[in-house]
Order: sequence, then C-alpha cells, then structure tokens
Amino acid sequence: MPAIRRFALLGLPAALLAGCATAPSGDAILSAYVVLGEQGSATARVLTAAAACPTLNVDGRALPMTVRAPAATIPQRPTASSPADSKPSAFPVLTCELPLPAGIRSAQLAGRTLPVPVAQPSRIVVIGDTGCRMKKADNAYQACNDPQAAPFGTVAASAAAWRPDLVVHVGDYHYRENACPEGNAGCAGSPWGYGWDTWREDFFRPAAPLLAAAPWVAVRGNHESCVRGGQGWWRFLDPRPLLPGRDCNAAANDTVGDYSDPYAVPLSRDTQLLVVDTAATTWKGLKPGDTGYDRYRDAYAKVATLAARTPYNLLTNHHPILGFGADLDKNGQRYLQLGDKGLQDSFGSVNALLLPPNVQALLAGHAHLWEQVSFSSPHPTQFVTGFSGTAEDTVPLPTDTSDVHPAPGAVINAFSSWVGGFGFMTMERESGGVWRIEVHDRTGAVKNGCRLIERQSVCDTARID
Repeated sequence: MPAIRRFALLGLPAALLAGCATAPSGDAILSAYVVLGEQGSATARVLTAAAACPTLNVDGRALPMTVRAPAATIPQRPTASSPADSKPSAFPVLTCELPLPAGIRSAQLAGRTLPVPVAQPSRIVVIGDTGCRMKKADNAYQACNDPQAAPFGTVAASAAAWRPDLVVHVGDYHYRENACPEGNAGCAGSPWGYGWDTWREDFFRPAAPLLAAAPWVAVRGNHESCVRGGQGWWRFLDPRPLLPGRDCNAAANDTVGDYSDPYAVPLSRDTQLLVVDTAATTWKGLKPGDTGYDRYRDAYAKVATLAARTPYNLLTNHHPILGFGADLDKNGQRYLQLGDKGLQDSFGSVNALLLPPNVQALLAGHAHLWEQVSFSSPHPTQFVTGFSGTAEDTVPLPTDTSDVHPAPGAVINAFSSWVGGFGFMTMERESGGVWRIEVHDRTGAVKNGCRLIERQSVCDTARID
C-alpha cells in the first residue's frame, strides 16, 4: 500500500480540480469563514456540498475559489481508539479556498458576508476545548443533545455578540470519537469518528455565529493530532497549504502530519501573536532522540526568531507550559497536573526560562477550566481558556499557590481560576503592553476582570464560584 494515497483525486473532473466560476446555491454552502496564517495573511474557506468551488466577490471583483481538498472517504487508519471503535473518515464535502488580498474591504458569497481582517485587531475573543466528549476508553459521554451540558453553541453566539475583531481558538475542536452507547439519551443519535458529519456537529454548526463574526486564528490541539481529528484539521482549519503526506491520511506519514512550523500574526506595529503547533507533545516528557524533542527544539528556535521582530508577543499553543490543573487519585486525594513536561523538556533544553524574554503572555487550553497565573520569576503570564464547551474539570484548584511551581523555577505571585464554568475570554488593548481582560460566562456576563501589564497580570477575583 503506498504511503501517500492518491485515490481521492482519481476520476474528478478537471473543472473541480482547477476551481470553477459557477456559484453553488446558498443551500449548498455548508460553512464559510476566514482563517489567518503567516504574517496575518487571510484565506477564505468554503465548505460546500456542490460539485465545484464557488466564486467569491472580493471588493466588487468576482474571484474563483480553488479546491483545497476534494470530497473523499479515507480508508480506516490506526487511531487513538481500537480498530473496533474506529471507522473510515467520510468527507462528502468540497473544501475550497481563496487567499484574500491585503487591505480587503469586503467579501461576499451566496448572499452572505464573510468577515475580513482589520489592520490592528484590538478586540479579541479567546476560546478553547469546545467539542462534546464521547470517548469509550474513558467511559466519558457528555450529553451532547443537552445545550446546558454541551453549551458551545451558546458560548459561540455570546462571543459573537461581543463583536470581536479576531477570534483565537486554542485547540481541541473535535471530541466525538466513539459511538454513543445504546440507551444513553444524552448523546443518542450523535455522529462519531473523524469524518465530516462529526466535524459539522461538534464544531461547524455550533461555531457558525462566531465564524461569521471575525477572522480566526486556529490553534491545533492534541485532539487534532493525526491519530485523532488530524484529517479534518488539515482539510478545514490549518492556514497553510494542504500537501500530500501532510494530511494525516496514512500513519506512515504522521511524523510529517503531526508537526508544523510556528508563525506570527501581527496585531499592531509593536505586538504580534505567535502560533505554535504542539499537538504531538506529551505530559510524560520528551528526551533527546524523540521526534517531538527535536521538532519542538526547532520550534523554539523559530519562535525566538519571530519574537525578535516586536517588543510584545502573545504566544498561543494548546498545552499550558506554565499552567496547571487538578485531579483526584484513587484515594480521593487531590494532586496537581503541572505544565506540559514535553514542552518543558524540549524548550527548556534551549532556554531554562522556557520562553524568549519578550513573550508577554501565553494563551493555551487543554485543562478544562479558566486560569490566570502570573509570576515573580522571569516568566510570562499564563492564561488557560479550555472552558468553552467540553465537559469541565471539577476538582478545585488550591487558593494557596506559594508551593506550586508549574515549571522548574516558576514562582507564582498572582493566581485566579474558574473551575466548572463554561464561557469565553476577551482581550482589549489599552496600550502597547497593557491589555484589559475579561472572563465571560456562556451568556456573555462578565465573571472576572484582569489587567496584563508587560509580563505581569492581576485579576479582580481570585476564585470564581
């Protein structure tokens, strides 16, 4: 069996491969959105049930979109689940794209207006860990049919009503991995696996109002690694070209598909957002010779080069480097889950302080809670925003953090958390190194306010109840 599968392209009409100026009807458009990539370059994406890509009206000009990924069913590959709990990934949907010119003023498609970038986004929504968990190995079945128990749709609508200039999703979009057990009314009838039907229900349908509100920076989470939702990640969300072998279709190519280079999205003349793919790291740690160890050392070097361009940098990745969560052991005693050891091992082998000195703050998810951690040691503030739809953590975090060190040498001087609540975080720029940050519940009500000044942050409330 060849390592790179080419079967999906066979038999497709040339017009589909090249893109077509025939616009599908509005009913055929399943989703339309804008993702930002290297240096803030914007790409319009359209997912359609039509046989050909549509034409996009850009500042009054009709521009044909081209095919990013054709409709296809990918043969079953090894996944994070057993073969009996896995299946082929069916994508009966055409993914189309069009790079948007810098300075674009408007983009329309089939009666809808796409969001376009603003020159200096000063109102930013940050969300993360949004999918509805269905995982047999963990016997974890969230009530996906109950909007109270799986509220991402409500969170997305409330975040859209805040009228952001930019949305940052810190990863983990896809959670419905295994079939709902018979007799479980909470998730009965839900799609599962890694194909389009699951991506649509877990992400694109509930996210629709927020996808329409502003361009997105999409950060990759571990749920989008190749053994999980990586095929959909590369088809739908990653801003870079989709190349053969980087599509997660064949396990032999996972060392390519699981990693990608960091990039920067400018926010102003003195501030940029650094986006780092850490999908394949591990809390167990990494050592010299491991693929991830070398790849993340290389990522650190590229981050340092990018960070040198501006005095202020916000770095976003999925796994908290300087955050922590909590769980209970078999005796019911709380223990802390500290910052990601794989990244600490690899980044720390280059710089004992883990991040370049002009990284101001970290935005991450993975822990299903909201958290702010500021340090008296020379480390950037950490925000964790994994509280936007996935079943939340329930074990409270300690109020006394004097003996808590999320990473070696990291000394906490301010800490705030919200465990058990769903919502989103907003960031508003006040000046170069100063941001006003608010924590909103699922309805948009403000639960906490914080200020980030240089690398230090402090919040109004230490624990949201």
